[in-house]
Amino acid sequence: MTELAKPSRSQRREFRNINVFSDLTGYRLPPAGLVSILHRVSGVLMFLLLPFVIWMFDTSVSSEYSYARFKAAFNSGLGFVPGWFLKLVALALIWAYLHHFIAGLRHLWMDVSHAAVSKEFGHSSAIATLAISILLTVVLGAKLFGLY
Repeated sequence: MTELAKPSRSQRREFRNINVFSDLTGYRLPPAGLVSILHRVSGVLMFLLLPFVIWMFDTSVSSEYSYARFKAAFNSGLGFVPGWFLKLVALALIWAYLHHFIAGLRHLWMDVSHAAVSKEFGHSSAIATLAISILLTVVLGAKLFGLY
């Protein structure tokens, strides 16, 4: 009679109820997924730090005295907030802007060029996005912390 055909490949594991502690720890996110999540995180971070950006802009352009206070805040601190913490917040803002901008350019390129919508291009452009944004953040962070 007829025999049942055996599947040619092994059955994939089926996730119906995902346990955050046991299932998600072993999952490897591809670089394109990481860039997508970080694109959202950087957008939220820029939105949340908008009052800090407005304060920096207002303090730096109001007068020469306020600009001197602005520079002193980054060097010696502002009240109970130490200067290094303000520099870290500014560095987070720098990273958020650079990553969001570069990832946005990547998304625009994939929207315009239909040849850019492939698994290989997504992987390589995601790695390039991560590398460029981190490299530029390190360079500008070195300038922010006075290394050059």
